[in-house]
Amino acid sequence: MIDNRYESNYIVIMKTTLTRIGNSQGIRIPKPFIAQCELGRDVDLDIRGHELIIHAHYKPRRGWETAFRQMAQHGDDRLPDGAAQTAWDDKEWEWK
Repeated sequence: MIDNRYESNYIVIMKTTLTRIGNSQGIRIPKPFIAQCELGRDVDLDIRGHELIIHAHYKPRRGWETAFRQMAQHGDDRLPDGAAQTAWDDKEWEWK
């Protein structure tokens, strides 16, 4: 699914200057850009060709807590009967 919340019919390009930070360099990102991109303290950096892409840090399990809570409310958080049973379970497994 593509997130089109901030899609617009114009492109904003802003020129900025690299700033020395110790042995590295950084840029200042305007607050409206940070808000629109939903950037937090951590960001991901990608290089594509000669472009540096900065985007919000990807959290692979984002939204899982809500999804699991909804599953529990609907009784959809249980394994089907016998789904995990194997011959090993019947012969080798010991409950203590």
